[in-house]
Formats: sequence, structure tokens, C-alpha cells
Amino acid sequence: MNDASQPHRPASEPIFEELGIVRDGSNLFHQTVDHVLVAADLAGLKHHQRIILAEPKNEIMVHFPVLMDDGHHRLFKGYRVQHNNALGPYKGGIRYHSRVSLDDVKALAVLMTMKCSLARLPFGGAKGGVKLNPRELSEDELRRVTRRFCSAISHQIGPHYDIPAPDVGTDAQIMAWFADTYAQMTPELSRQDVQGVVTGKPVAFGGSVGREKATGQGLVEVLAAMLPELGLEISKIAFSLIGFGNVGSWTGRLLCERGARLVAVLDHTGAVREDRGIDPRHLDEHVRRHGGVVNYSGATAIDEAEFYATPVDAFIPAALEQMIDAEKASRIAASVVVEAANAPTTPEGDAVLLQRGIEVLPAILCNAGGVTVSYFEWVQNRSATSWSAAEVDEALRLHMQAAATRTREARARYDCDLRTAAFAAACERIGEVYDLRGVFP
Repeated sequence: MNDASQPHRPASEPIFEELGIVRDGSNLFHQTVDHVLVAADLAGLKHHQRIILAEPKNEIMVHFPVLMDDGHHRLFKGYRVQHNNALGPYKGGIRYHSRVSLDDVKALAVLMTMKCSLARLPFGGAKGGVKLNPRELSEDELRRVTRRFCSAISHQIGPHYDIPAPDVGTDAQIMAWFADTYAQMTPELSRQDVQGVVTGKPVAFGGSVGREKATGQGLVEVLAAMLPELGLEISKIAFSLIGFGNVGSWTGRLLCERGARLVAVLDHTGAVREDRGIDPRHLDEHVRRHGGVVNYSGATAIDEAEFYATPVDAFIPAALEQMIDAEKASRIAASVVVEAANAPTTPEGDAVLLQRGIEVLPAILCNAGGVTVSYFEWVQNRSATSWSAAEVDEALRLHMQAAATRTREARARYDCDLRTAAFAAACERIGEVYDLRGVFP
């Protein structure tokens, strides 16, 4: 008999206990696995499928020396976590950031598994990173770090096994260095195969048109599909952004092209507000010149508290993980939080938003546009063809609309919030494939 006086026992607790995972409420990996296991339980996944999803298949950690510009060698730590490949080759970005850690990379790899499954891409989930601050390194140092990291993990990746991509702190140029290094390490492979080892490359080196804007564009397509049932029109919304890097700037630009109004932006340098609307192209030029939104002449400087309290229809975190805690969630004045970043909301923050009736569109739906166009790039590389911008845009629109529909249908089926629904829709596909494949031997 259930006793309401007993403390709540999370649905994931038996799996954690079985696997010897000591729960830490502040650990992003544990939080992510919690989401997966709750959804897996709803979706009816079998016990062996749930324990498989609760841990990565492979965790790779490397240390490698790099010659710095001043003549000394510095030792760097890098990671590549391969979570699950039931649906296809591992897929996931590589980030350069000073706070890269094993558990965070594990969490992001799990999210990639869920994201690819929700979008029905033939990929599993992986993630990688190097612990460094890219702003502190010269271009030559970044190139040497990239080449050494690629050489260190070259036997654990490949165009048919594990395909990296850009993430926080990395870009198309770094992917070009990475692919070229892989080519030197694998002379037995054809140029066509070598190009497919990473996505997010420059177009001239086998990249796809539309990849740079893909995450932002995918988010806009999700909003176009999801906002009407929330009583909002994309052409009339006011929105704010946390972060104005690649994802944030493209999201701002593409939403404003559809008639929306950007009224506030927060990044690592400060925050600005202009209720009449901020020109995202002009702000992007300022950020590229000055490194952040601080001192932007087209808006008024505000503090963080005012940024969170700025009234908007859509509040869009597009920076790093775990930025919206309970206290910040209590301040947000929005109808919907749209997760452009991976896991930007803590469990406590999520609970506050749910209690306040603020809808949350989850990251594994909203930011799946990047990996979707990465898939298109991989297909183009493998078939030695090039798609037009119109072909990429239309294929992305169809994929994102389909993922949004799956999420809505799962919410109706399981009577749950959108985050749980998105994870459940992803788990359904993984469970179906495991039922067909079985478990070796």
C-alpha cells in the first residue's frame, strides 16, 4: 500500500540502485538519466532496455600535450562519450570549454541519443570535448589542439561509426582541421569517406549549405508548429534570448524575419533591452566586433534581474546548461520557455515553471535542427552529391514538423508535460528497435 507520508521515490531509483549510481541532484548526467527513465517507464520499455540507456556504452578520456606559442608544452584533457548506437552510428558535437567534464559530456551524449531518435535520424548519441577556454588560445594553438585531439581519438571515430560535429566553442574551421587530420591518420580511406567523418564543415570542404543556421532554423520551425495551440502567432510574439552566439543570433534573425520582435538579450558580458525591438543583424555585427552585447548602442543596458523579468511571449535560453534555476524561473515573465540550449533548466527550475503554468518546449525537440542538417550533410558526403539551399530548408521543415507532431501526440497519449512527452516519443523508437534487434548474444 502506498503511504502518502513517505518521501517521493523517483521512478529511476531502482535502476540507479541496480547500477550502483549514487544520486547527486546537481549532477547533469543523473538529471538527464532521470528524464529518460521516467519516459522509458511510460513508454513501456523493458528492464534490459532501461539499464542500457542508463549508462553510456563507451567513455573515452585522453590526455595529450600541445606545443604552445611561447614554446612550452601544455597537457590537455579530452573526452568522447558514445552513449548508444542502436539506431545507427554515434553522432554528436565536440565542445571546447573550460568547464568540460566527464559527467556533463555523458549527459549531452544521452541527450543526443534522445534527440536523434525523436527526429527519426539513423544515428545514436555521442558527445565530446576538450577542457580549455578557446578565447585564451591563438588560432595556431587551436589548430594544434584540434589535430592532437583528433589523432588521440582517431581509432574510436569514423564516418560509419562515430561522426563528430561543432558544438560550444568550435566551428566549421575546427571541423575542417579535424577532418584533414583524420585523413592523415587513415590514408586507406577514400576522400569521400574522409569528408564524412565530421559534419558542420565549410561548404567548400564538403559541408552543407544551411548547416550554420540549422539549429536556429529548426527551432523556428518548431515554434511555427507549436505556438498556435498555445494561442500565439509567430509573427506577433515578443521574445528574449540568453546567449547570442551561433544559435542565439540565427534564432533572433530568423524569428524577426517572420515578424517577431526581439526585446532583450543576455550574454556573458551583460544584458540589453529595447521594447520597440532590437535589430539582430546589427547586434550580431556588434558582438562579432566587441565579443558580447555590452555597450550595444541600439538598446539600453540592464541588469540580469531586469532581463529575467522582461515581459515576453517566448523566453529562449540559447547558451549553456543549467542556467535557469528555481529563483530565475520564478522571475521569468513569459508564456513559453523555448530551450535552444541543451538542458538549460535545472529540475528545480523546471518544477517552478510547471507550477506557474509556463509551457516548456524541450531542447531535444527545439534544437534538433543542427543534427538534422548534419545528417543531410553526411548523406551528401556519402553519395557525393550537393543539395540546394531550398532542398535543405524544405527537408528540415518536414523533419521538425514531424518531431513536433510526435511530441504533441505523446503528450496526449501519456497525459504528461512536453519534456516527458518528447523523451517518451524518443524512447518508443529505441524500444521498438531493441525489440527487433534483440541483445547480443
